[in-house]
Amino acid sequence: MKRRSASTAGIVLAAALTLTACTAPSGGSDQDSSGDSEVVVYTGVTGDFAENFNPFIEGNLQSTRGVIYEPLFFYNITSGGDPEPLLGESFEFNDDGTELTVTMRDGVEWSDGTPLTAKDVVYTFDLITEIPAFNTAGYDGQAELVDEKTVKFTFPGPSFTDAVSYIGNTAIVPEHIWAEKADPTTDQNAEPIGSGAFTLSEFNSQNYLLEANENYWGGEPEVDTVRYISLTGNQSATDTLLQGKIDLAGIFLPDIDGVFKGTPLKYTNTPLNQTSFFTCSDPAMGCTGPQTDVAVRTAIYNALNRDQLNSLAFSSYNGQMSPTYALLERDDKWIADEFSEPVPGDADVDTAVATLEGAGYTRGSDGVFAKDGERVSLTVQVVTGWTDYIAAIEAAAEQLMEAGIELKPAQVSFQEWTANKSKGNFQLSLDSLGQGVAADPYYLYMRYFHSANTAAVGDTSGQNFARYSNPAVDAAIDTAGSTLDETVKAEQYALIQAEIVRDMPYIPILVNSALTIYNTENVQGWPTEDNMYAYPRPDRAWDNGIVLKTIKPAS
Repeated sequence: MKRRSASTAGIVLAAALTLTACTAPSGGSDQDSSGDSEVVVYTGVTGDFAENFNPFIEGNLQSTRGVIYEPLFFYNITSGGDPEPLLGESFEFNDDGTELTVTMRDGVEWSDGTPLTAKDVVYTFDLITEIPAFNTAGYDGQAELVDEKTVKFTFPGPSFTDAVSYIGNTAIVPEHIWAEKADPTTDQNAEPIGSGAFTLSEFNSQNYLLEANENYWGGEPEVDTVRYISLTGNQSATDTLLQGKIDLAGIFLPDIDGVFKGTPLKYTNTPLNQTSFFTCSDPAMGCTGPQTDVAVRTAIYNALNRDQLNSLAFSSYNGQMSPTYALLERDDKWIADEFSEPVPGDADVDTAVATLEGAGYTRGSDGVFAKDGERVSLTVQVVTGWTDYIAAIEAAAEQLMEAGIELKPAQVSFQEWTANKSKGNFQLSLDSLGQGVAADPYYLYMRYFHSANTAAVGDTSGQNFARYSNPAVDAAIDTAGSTLDETVKAEQYALIQAEIVRDMPYIPILVNSALTIYNTENVQGWPTEDNMYAYPRPDRAWDNGIVLKTIKPAS
């Protein structure tokens, strides 16, 4: 693997990218006289890049999972269709779903030229078994090497649904590299050896470069290099897009049709992620603050005017969401009848106030409720530069004050925001619950609500950042994950939904707009509304690799 510092040329490029201009873009892809093509990607505000390509730990760069490392199979979250073979060629369950046999693709090499075999798959799954923090999908199987291209997974019970999270959402890593790591939980894997279509070439904290893997099993990509850039916020990203210096971006822009009129910039809106106030909810897990009281969380839920937030902060691009966190329309058959209505658009301040008063809170002379000497005053963290989220918090603070709840925004770096969630060092965090690997609410429930994916405050959690622990929910998730019987799954989902709507460890707001912006002048083959071959946003793991190996220079 060619690996060099981008300390000089990269910094010059990064500085140039931040310049503003009023001219229409002429195309972001760079193509020199030799025909080499470069695609520039902006994934949103992340601050300076930390050289973290470890696919198992929080804060890894967004090219890690999908572009550099791959899973066995790819599941298209937008279509819900059959999985696409990647490192795996085929798979088959036994009749009761307790054994899964995966046949590997022939002729796959790691980016250092070492053959990728079934031994690497067994090693990867043994690794996530040994390190609970890596096991965010709740893998409870045993991987057995049958031969160099066959792996058999054995599970303690039926795992028809569960297994998708393993074969479609686990980065396979090379044993010959990872077995030498002293501590994989802290090693940021600065020189990644992967199986994906691109390999790391240059790195600095402002931008880094991936180059096409000429030995990629799917054929060398037609785009020669991909450069990821860091910018200060949505405004600088807009300016840079309008200069034609970005080819692919996943950001929020108000009045996008007016801004892009007369330019080669196009966009899709594919809302899937569900914007919510994450709460550190459980005192037994070490959480402290008013938000640990379900009455406070319920009052916040009722006091929000979501229609106003959508208009003021999100240009009305956002959609309604279900209080169950099943995705409306796509998952309608999985939503219990009692929760068939979406979250309310209007605020119900009277109900919010009554909820707090019924729980023993008294309104003070400053208008804020308090109980046992503690005011209902909450700090909510948000990433500096996320202009839509910052506007949403400012509007929500005014709304909640009417119900006697004080909301105080705290802008932090992306790295601090991520670390705070992981360690539980927050009261509220404005964030989104992402959809899982396939089109089924099971995967979201497993990631964000199962106690196997959380940890005490101070310890690194999986994606259950709310520190939510409910044995009834755990049992229902486990049962749903072990069956293909839709009647049984619907019964278990109804149990889950009743518990999480009542407990509300995440306070639902809206389904977040998901604008993906493309420069079509120099690059073609982007996902479109008519051909959504992968979820288009560049921050979506696994899909990002599918998109970048599919696009090609327009010339």
